[in-house]
Amino acid sequence: MDNLHIALPEIFLLTATCAILVVGLFTEAKSHFVYWLSQVALVVTLVMSFSQVGEDAMTGLSGAYTVDSLSATLKTWILMIAIGILLYSRDYVGDRKIQKNEYFVLCLFAISGMMIMVSATHMLTVYLGLELLALSQYAMVALHRDNSRAAEAAMKYFVLGALASGMLLYGMSMIYGATGSLDLHLIRDILAGTSAEALSTERTIGARFGLTFLIVGIAFKLGAVPFHMWVPDVYEGAPTSVTMFISTAPKIAAFAMLIRLLVGGLDTLNADWQQMLAIMSALSMVVGNLIAIAQTNIKRMLAYSTISHVGFLLMGIVGVTNEGYSASMFYAITYAFTTLAAFGVLLAVSREGHEADTLDDLAGLGRRNAFLASIMMLSMISLAGVPPAVGFYAKLSVLQAAVGAGFAWLAILGVIMSVIGAFYYLRVIKMMFFDDPTDPVEINVSGDVTAGLAVNGIAVLALGLAPGFIMAACIAAFG
Repeated sequence: MDNLHIALPEIFLLTATCAILVVGLFTEAKSHFVYWLSQVALVVTLVMSFSQVGEDAMTGLSGAYTVDSLSATLKTWILMIAIGILLYSRDYVGDRKIQKNEYFVLCLFAISGMMIMVSATHMLTVYLGLELLALSQYAMVALHRDNSRAAEAAMKYFVLGALASGMLLYGMSMIYGATGSLDLHLIRDILAGTSAEALSTERTIGARFGLTFLIVGIAFKLGAVPFHMWVPDVYEGAPTSVTMFISTAPKIAAFAMLIRLLVGGLDTLNADWQQMLAIMSALSMVVGNLIAIAQTNIKRMLAYSTISHVGFLLMGIVGVTNEGYSASMFYAITYAFTTLAAFGVLLAVSREGHEADTLDDLAGLGRRNAFLASIMMLSMISLAGVPPAVGFYAKLSVLQAAVGAGFAWLAILGVIMSVIGAFYYLRVIKMMFFDDPTDPVEINVSGDVTAGLAVNGIAVLALGLAPGFIMAACIAAFG
């Protein structure tokens, strides 16, 4: 029964998803029935996950699954963001030749994979959750079958994703060969020398070799340089609703996977992975911000923006301190719901037969719909790290953590790149409020989407003014 309690939210969501999949076979494509069932399933799962916040840490399923403050908090945020994703996507997928019922079902399967990744404390469980997420995302990118760019993006994503998964699995096999275990807690004890079995020098080298391949797989899932090749092409080619999905909640799950593998299992080797992450952090910030300046496609611009933000996220982890881990967790959460608001506006501006995917499509948005322009402005200033939006406090937290851990050079580089990156975010604001509209068509947004965007925008501003609520939960997760 303890095992059932630990995994109850995941069991419920997977069961509900399978039921919704069957219901979708007998439901008309124009109906919103599958959408509402999906939302109900997410809300119930959210209540179950939230009820686990504050409980004592529990490990079950033969040590493969753990519920603690970290997992309960991250699952809660993943599910809240997922509810927003489905809300913003509903009209978009309904207006296009996208298999709407399948889209929602694939979203639910992907969310289940994320929840498994967050709680996994065994390498096979980590891989199971990762592949459930990845395979669902490959299918989602290719759902718009009449779009050649979507098909091309799905093929690139699948091939590169399979290669990265193979690297990750090979790294896991090397660590298993060195330690004789796939349990992350046991691996940590063996590497630290606190277990009955001590590692020889050769086996320790084997573990370090496996660590390198693990880093490659994790960096690909996060989209960190130099394993970022897929990010701009997939963001641009995928339907905008799928791009929104890929750029938000999975980043939180990838952060959790990084923490579970590197901090939870391979903490003893932190001198090795610390340097790797520092280099990737610096490269991601530089490449992401500099190349984003030249983009005219806003989805591609946000793709390079994502790469730069991954650099900031890694900056907090580089210090190998609980303060840094908390700051990176805060960064991952706030980045996800800020990006959700930005893509929600892009979906609202799009209409059947017209994709709002270039900067020119946002020109004059302040005159066409001041509400949407205001939400996009809040998102842009948050992503740029301008106060009082929550992005400012998120960047400040990881910069302080890096300086406190002795990585002042990385923090200085981060500040410089933030100043450079502000250009392309502020350019969007300038085009919305000071340029003439290129598209005179009136923008109509449904009431529930308007309410969702309003809550989303208020959260970006309010949590910047009072970030203690989320930060306290992040500190508790590593306390």
